[in-house]
Amino acid sequence: MEETISLASKIYQKLLKINGMKVCGQNIRKIRRDRDLTQEYMAFEMGISQKAYSDIENSKVKINLEILTKISKILDIKPSDICSISDQCSGGDYEDKYNDLLEFMKKNNLPLPEEHL
Repeated sequence: MEETISLASKIYQKLLKINGMKVCGQNIRKIRRDRDLTQEYMAFEMGISQKAYSDIENSKVKINLEILTKISKILDIKPSDICSISDQCSGGDYEDKYNDLLEFMKKNNLPLPEEHL
């Protein structure tokens, strides 16, 4: 049953990643533009091509911790200012889906440790 809870947590994280990625790319673009920085500058600072950087903003690549950290340092912001695991970043309905999954597990008498509630 512990595996079921772990699976539920993994599903929730996957949903956040898929839909949050687009929002994160949009946030990066907005913050970069607010600071009057070009994609070329960002790419140079990161040691990548402008095309590779553009792919980050257009959500064509997954934004991992390394990318998030580099961009945050260049923009002089916290990584959570770009993307966080929250309703704002995920679009809001994934928290509901996670809660529905927990409800399903309760109804089917699957054990739920307190730390996952």
